[in-house]
Amino acid sequence: METTTQSDERRRRPDRGWRRHGLRPLTAAAALGLALAACACAASVPGQTTSPSSSPTVSAVRFSMTPGNGLRQAKPQQGLKVTARDGTLVTVKVTAGGDPVAGKLDSTSTTWRSRWALSTGTKYVVRATAVDAAGRTVTKTSRFRTLTPHLTVQAQIFEGSGVTYGVGMPIMLQFSRPVDDRAAVERSLQLSSSRRVVGAWFWDGDETLCFRPRAYWPAHTRVSFTGHLDGVEVSPGVYGVHTLRQDFVIGRSLITVASTDSHHVLVYRDRHKFANWPISTGRTGKETPNGTYLSIEKANPQHMVGADYNIEVPYSVRFTWSGNFIHAAPWSVGEQGYANVSHGCVNLSPEHAQTYYGMSVPGDPVTITGSPRGGAWNDGWTVWFLTWRKLVRGGALREAVRVGPDGSTWVRPGALKPSTAKAPLSRPKPHNASPS
Repeated sequence: METTTQSDERRRRPDRGWRRHGLRPLTAAAALGLALAACACAASVPGQTTSPSSSPTVSAVRFSMTPGNGLRQAKPQQGLKVTARDGTLVTVKVTAGGDPVAGKLDSTSTTWRSRWALSTGTKYVVRATAVDAAGRTVTKTSRFRTLTPHLTVQAQIFEGSGVTYGVGMPIMLQFSRPVDDRAAVERSLQLSSSRRVVGAWFWDGDETLCFRPRAYWPAHTRVSFTGHLDGVEVSPGVYGVHTLRQDFVIGRSLITVASTDSHHVLVYRDRHKFANWPISTGRTGKETPNGTYLSIEKANPQHMVGADYNIEVPYSVRFTWSGNFIHAAPWSVGEQGYANVSHGCVNLSPEHAQTYYGMSVPGDPVTITGSPRGGAWNDGWTVWFLTWRKLVRGGALREAVRVGPDGSTWVRPGALKPSTAKAPLSRPKPHNASPS
């Protein structure tokens, strides 16, 4: 139902107010006459001249934004691009759910690009301001939303938050699905470290990725990892949907080199010789395999089962998955330093084993030399079997990574200075897993 108000009635009868005061509205002809008279008067003012038309006040800048305004299913892996034509960008502010989005202007200040892939299923607001050659500014706002994927992938990092690791520790990532676009994944990863290192990413299959330095980590290095995987299309139609972050610490240096020939193990702590202990390694047919491994875990005691034994072994530090440990062996003290009688482990006296056990953390290098048996890839953390060249070639981008307090950057391996690291304190020998 319509309701007529007093103001509505007045709008319908515009002459009513005039008549109340004894006045009549002007006729159209009379109003036109007054307007013409006013124009004539204005034109006849002595000394007045007509001003020329002012220059245009609209900026010449034209924006291009990708994804476009109003898009509802933007592809996150393509990122965000803002371009200004006939001008330069002054500011670009991008928010996703209220949080700022990182990006960078090019050297000409005409193009801005987001640093990482865009987050999935997220609303974005873009506000860009540019200036033209005449100094006129213009601002444009754009809004869009990224797609929500049906298929997703998860990634896990082995390192624990705030945990201390040895100087040989790689950064290890495991994906829940096979990764086809490995280069895109590598580009999404960022590292920073309190001390400068050079390393490379290496794919072991299509679901496991690790980062290893060219030489051992400097002792007491703080490491931060960020995987900007949200929005990365790892395989057709399969997207990462989270950002993975972790901080951990590299502790003091503990390097162990055990010789099956001399029946002794050299232990270096903080780059100084700490001990030279007698040992017994694997007997004929059970030889301890050559290679530079890493300590994985430790237990006191460790339950060990074999064809002819089922015992609890004290002060045991594992360095292969197949069952090689550095451990206490009171039963072989008489042979330690003279003969190899173990089932493949490195036998120590209880006193020496307890000392080593107390110092060991995951990631401490453990090198076996002098054995006729070579080490097997993936029997333990065997990334130090690889030469630097093979490590770099195992990445999709085949580039080195320079890491420091300001983050990580890609660098051509040929542009790096030759390494001055020497074995065994700073790196292992090449081809260390080969049989002697």
